[in-house]
Amino acid sequence: MNDIALSTEFRFVTGVNHIGLTVTDLERSVAFYTEIFECEVVMRQEKQGGYLAAIVGYPDADVKMAHLRLPGSQHRLELFEYRSPQSAPRDLEPRNVGNAHICFVAPDLDKLYVRLVERRVETFSPPVAVDTGANAGGKSLYLRDPDGITLEVFQPPPGRVH
Repeated sequence: MNDIALSTEFRFVTGVNHIGLTVTDLERSVAFYTEIFECEVVMRQEKQGGYLAAIVGYPDADVKMAHLRLPGSQHRLELFEYRSPQSAPRDLEPRNVGNAHICFVAPDLDKLYVRLVERRVETFSPPVAVDTGANAGGKSLYLRDPDGITLEVFQPPPGRVH
């Protein structure tokens, strides 16, 4: 099909609205994502029951939430702190099925790494040179947010914009 046909064709999904993460302490997580990754808070609210309870399947759902604009984009990160029901134990290892991560882009991963170390952010390693594949010549590292959620930071190869 040509591009014109694709542009007028009906689609069931047309984009991504946000990425959602459940956290244990909303204020701590907002501080982390705004201070470390320079996200911008665009909205905060509290919700109980109603449509939220129907969507998430918890009749007693009670949450505090914030939407953060991810740097360099209009994409949003939604942080949820459930006041009810209580969170269940979790294993957030990268190898576990269902564990996802967000990959941020940084122009100088070595400088960001120094900042992470200074702020005592848990990283899996220092920046690692990507030596094969589509991202060869770039650098990457994994880290954990305050709840142990896995995040990645990627520095594109020289001359390539993310």
